[in-house]
Amino acid sequence: MDTSKQLYEQEATGWKRGLYDDIKHTFRAPIVNWIFRTVMANHPDFLRYAWGQLQPTFRTRGFARFSVAYRATVLSTIENTAEIPTYRYADLDVSPAEYRELRGQLASFDIVAPRLAVLFELADRALHDRPIGTEFEGERATTAPFPDWLDRDRGRSPTMIDAGAVPETLSDTLETIRDFHGLDDGLPSIYRCLAQWPSLLEPMWDDLEPTMRSDAFSDACERVEDAIDGFADTVPYTPRLDPASLRVQGFDDETIDELGELFRSFNRGPIETVLPTLPIYAATVDAVGERSFQ
Repeated sequence: MDTSKQLYEQEATGWKRGLYDDIKHTFRAPIVNWIFRTVMANHPDFLRYAWGQLQPTFRTRGFARFSVAYRATVLSTIENTAEIPTYRYADLDVSPAEYRELRGQLASFDIVAPRLAVLFELADRALHDRPIGTEFEGERATTAPFPDWLDRDRGRSPTMIDAGAVPETLSDTLETIRDFHGLDDGLPSIYRCLAQWPSLLEPMWDDLEPTMRSDAFSDACERVEDAIDGFADTVPYTPRLDPASLRVQGFDDETIDELGELFRSFNRGPIETVLPTLPIYAATVDAVGERSFQ
């Protein structure tokens, strides 16, 4: 699979554009993440089939509860031992309009964090024929609809600096970030977004790095990993993405193996520390979402 190949939203037409619209509507964020753009560019028929299998889970009240619990788990674990810094626009070298924009963009990342975590876990399990939903308990909320108000219309479409155009003044900061996440090269989208505002990224990372390298953040990552596993064990709808089901749909073994490797790579490694940072970064500018929900 050519992972440098992507179908961007502006270039998508027909059913592909419609599917992107549905992803944004279902995820409640104005962003089509890299994983969707890359799979669409390489294996569009698989994404069309896979989204039909995965989408129902994200439309349930049970997932709404999980998404809020994910955010609350990260933030409360950190706050037990450290204070998350906050920055007003007056603290940064940005205009009020720029501050409003960066808050909206960080809100979008806060929204997608638990959604991507569940997407990667369910797809990884299914593609490797591992069990999903075996501990389903059948409470009303597990199949009730996602509430209309939660996470709706609070994010803004993220913009990002090209990896080769990052300001040199950020080179040391970004090097320590890569080291922290164990990244060989490249930068996750959140950091290419934050690089647009060096006056936020530099002091924010300086203030947060000791906490990120502490037991508190490690504990937060472990707790959300347990929450993700628990949610995948109890989902009401089991996606039929196992190799046997995909063969019935006409996908060959090479394609199935490629997709299994792709989603496994996103469900393990640096992503396990990248996603939990997203609500923390949103909290620094008071752009974080709900932390309690019944």
